Amino acid sequence: MKKTIFLTLLILNGLSSIAQESIDEQNIKLFYKKALTESKCYTWLEYLSNDIGPRLSGSANAETAVQYTKSQLERLGLDKVYLQEVMVPHWVRGEKETAYILNNKTKSVVPICALGGSVATAKTGLTAEVIEVLGIDELKKLSADKVKGKIVFFNRPMNPENIETFKSYGACVDQRFAGAQEAAKLGAVGTIVRSMNLRLDDFPHTGAQSYGDLPKEQYIPTAAISTNGAELLSTSLKTNPALKFYFKQSCQTLPDALSYNVIGELTGKETPENIMVVGGHLDSWDLADGSHDDGAGVVQSMEVLRILKNLNYKPKNTIRVVLFMNEENGGKGGAKYEEVSKQKNENHIFALESDSGGFTPRGFSIQADDANVKKIQGFKDFFEPYLVHSFTIGHAGSDIGHLTSKTIVKAGLKPDSQRYFDYHHAANDKFDAINKRELELGAATMASLMYLIDQKGIELPKSN
Repeated sequence: MKKTIFLTLLILNGLSSIAQESIDEQNIKLFYKKALTESKCYTWLEYLSNDIGPRLSGSANAETAVQYTKSQLERLGLDKVYLQEVMVPHWVRGEKETAYILNNKTKSVVPICALGGSVATAKTGLTAEVIEVLGIDELKKLSADKVKGKIVFFNRPMNPENIETFKSYGACVDQRFAGAQEAAKLGAVGTIVRSMNLRLDDFPHTGAQSYGDLPKEQYIPTAAISTNGAELLSTSLKTNPALKFYFKQSCQTLPDALSYNVIGELTGKETPENIMVVGGHLDSWDLADGSHDDGAGVVQSMEVLRILKNLNYKPKNTIRVVLFMNEENGGKGGAKYEEVSKQKNENHIFALESDSGGFTPRGFSIQADDANVKKIQGFKDFFEPYLVHSFTIGHAGSDIGHLTSKTIVKAGLKPDSQRYFDYHHAANDKFDAINKRELELGAATMASLMYLIDQKGIELPKSN
């Protein structure tokens, strides 16, 4: 046993040569072994999901999650663990929403949920005729007299043709975020938005929406409708354009609340002033446990530091785990982290985010200049034995998106996305949707990239 530990430490510190296989290959193999045989991330996630539950910003559960993750990071024996204050929005859903289609004498109940930040309907609910559009662009082509006094039904579906499902999501999510704002300008009294989901089911998917710069007196209630409900409403409108829709919701926005980013770090031994971040967001929507979005990213990020600490790895640069608060409905955690970083004149050289679910890792989305994209793509051979092969240019993550150090490389973990939008922001995003092995593979993949960047550095701009 002692010989095994000693050999491990020799490998990790680059003091041993291994026949036919590089030190880096051996270390990455060790990271995967540790993640798949003794990981804590599944246990951590089980507690976050089943014992704490939904963690919407400003809620009591969010505060409990802050204290829990802080305590778990402290148990790892990191060099530093601390909380960073941040004021966050505090929106509450209230009692469960109700809705139905009034088609002649027939009343068909359909599943809906208020969108985050929406105002409530009147206590008796809202009833009005419906006008269906396939997005904001189509709405803008209508005259105000066709929209005034009606509920606008945004029914643009996610495109099933795209293999990259986030591309389909990005192409229609604007109707959820800004649909109520645009409909209100034309005199609509409410909006109903098709859920961002590729399959047909009865789970409405919530998400953030914004009224932009509209005065508060022009705010209108807005809700998501399940994909099955959207199909029924659309079909019913074709046979009876004069039908009416009823919905009732009691959500409200309370004063901003004090919350925290949770931060832990291993201090660099050579260049501690250079900071590498790995993280996910601790808050979740309120309909379920947020196990995929983003409990998975939180515990995977924690697991990265657990693996490195457990193996007595001494990083060259400071490696910091950041569990961001309020990604879902404001992004205040990411913004506060960057604000404090600027005040301290910190230098971030690399940031890795996991916020795409706990499914099988496929690769990374890289946000960097050409030289660093090429460098990370050059790591492919290290990951091929683990079936991680997709190293593409693209968005790395919302929270690390705030970071603006002069020289910084960003990456986002890319799990298989085919099932992600079955659960995203919906009531079925629960712990039972998590596969333990897939979750652990993601953590090992993240640890491996953090290690490679720490060892090999990033490409700095050439001075003239």
